[in-house]
Amino acid sequence: MLYRRIRDLREDRDLLQKDIAKLLNCSQVCYSRYESGKRDIPTDVLIKLADFYGVTTDYILGRTDKTENNVPVRDKEDNKK
Repeated sequence: MLYRRIRDLREDRDLLQKDIAKLLNCSQVCYSRYESGKRDIPTDVLIKLADFYGVTTDYILGRTDKTENNVPVRDKEDNKK
């Protein structure tokens, strides 16, 4: 699931593997291995990809089909109580 999602996100935006590799400061071969599942994706790379695509890490990991985090942020005043 994870590998298909990062490929689909990239392809949906008409980007090449080398474009994403440049964003991540890795080689195209390294990024290709992420997409094919031949190499585990480090947490920091997963976060960069989620931020870049505007989705949650849970979406990339296949834990949800929602692309956005709809959990409301608590008000600072609520946190003081």
